[in-house]
Order: sequence, then C-alpha cells, then structure tokens
Amino acid sequence: MTASPSLSIRGLRVSIGAGQNSHEILRGIDLDLSPGRIQGLAGESGSGKTITALTTLGLLPRNARVSGEINLGETNLVGLSSRRLNRIRGSRIAMVFQDPSASLHPQLTVGHQLTDHVREHLGYDRRQARNHAIEMLERVRVPSPATALGRYPHQFSGGQRQRIAIAIALACGPQVLLADEPTTALDVTVQAGILHLIRDLADEQNLAVLLVTHDLGVMSAIADDVAVMRFGEIVEAGSREQVFTAPQHDYTRTLLASLPGARVEMDAR
Repeated sequence: MTASPSLSIRGLRVSIGAGQNSHEILRGIDLDLSPGRIQGLAGESGSGKTITALTTLGLLPRNARVSGEINLGETNLVGLSSRRLNRIRGSRIAMVFQDPSASLHPQLTVGHQLTDHVREHLGYDRRQARNHAIEMLERVRVPSPATALGRYPHQFSGGQRQRIAIAIALACGPQVLLADEPTTALDVTVQAGILHLIRDLADEQNLAVLLVTHDLGVMSAIADDVAVMRFGEIVEAGSREQVFTAPQHDYTRTLLASLPGARVEMDAR
C-alpha cells in the first residue's frame, strides 16, 4: 500500500508585482513528496525551482501573489498567517539552503544555533537541548560533536558547515526537508558525502525530501523521482529511471544531452 504524500502541491501559481508589472513565475505546479523518497526538481536557472521551495515555506516578498494548495498533511500552507507558519517551519518542514555560510549566523556558536532551535520548538531545557544537539551532530557525521558545539561556523570546512545546517534543519524532527542546491558550492568529493548523507537520512527517518538542483548528475545519484521544470511549469515527471533513460520531452532530452559524455551513470542505492 502506497503511503500518503507528506506534502502535496496542487495548481500552485505565483506572481510577483501588480498590474502591467506583474510577472507570473509559477504556472500551475503539481508535485508530491512521499515519506522516505527523494523528489528531484531539475531545470535551468530561472525555471522556478527555488521559488517552488521558497513558496512552500512562505518565504516570498510581500508583493507576491500565491494561489493553489500546498498541503502538509491536513494543513494548507497557502494563506497561513506568519505566526502559524513560524510554528510549522523547522518543526514539520525545514529547508537547507545553497550556501551554509549565509544560512548560519557567523557570530553565534554552532551549539547556540542548534540548542536555541530545539528549545523553541521542542520545549527542551538547557541540558536536554545540548544532549540533543550533540546527537544531531553525530547523526550528520560532524567530527567531535561535543567540541564542535563551542565553535563558530567559520571554523569549519564548507562540507562540515553544510552538515551542520542539515543538523539544524532536522533537529526538531520535520517530516519534509527542502534542499535547495545543497552541494553547488562544494567540491566533488565533499558533494558526494553530502548527497549520501541526505540519502541515508531519507531512508533512516522516512523523510520526504525535495532536492532542487540544476545538476542532473547530482539528481541521478540519489533521487527516486524527478520532475523537470521550464518557464515555471513542470514539463516532465516520473521515476528517475523513466526520466533519465526514456525522456519524453524535448527539453529533458536537451538537458540530458548537455551532461558530460551525454550519458548518466545510474548509481545503485
């Protein structure tokens, strides 16, 4: 029996501006994120991938107009107040951004950023929050987690900073993780480690993941399902194998043809 989607997006439309200055960015997106599966969202820059993730979290400018549904369980996130969204962000749905140097506060220790997060959402006391923070850093394989709590983001490598950002995102046990180009700023070796970590977390925690990337090589490594975006629309969607071995849309074929060697290695899970 197939599990119900953790997150279901239906008919999502987003416009920025008003009147003649209005620009439609998303044009009726349908997408499901299922427990334990990684849904890839691919496309060139400007296709609407990141806006899809930001809209899901309610992180759009005030002049944005949103219609459609973003159902997180029984809750439609479209139109929710900032207060209700703040309670949901981090606790039920979380996001990892492209650049951990920008998403982590440079003047706060890692421990401060992790423990404040869980004390706010989970009601832990200081000792419980510290123990949980150590556990989370162990889970994402940050070396010497107890020592790491007292260090600042600039004292870690780029790959370790991204692991810390993932730990913060998952600290309160969300059902859905949105990962926006999480490996773009990293070298190839470190990139592979982060991708395998996301794959393992999805499997171990039954986590529904949206992986946003322009890199189809990254997508081929860990995604279960792939949707291809162009000009604010999903032009093709299916399992990884279907999309990569038998693409139906000309745009998908063009993206695949641009890969080095014009072929994709299908990594074994």
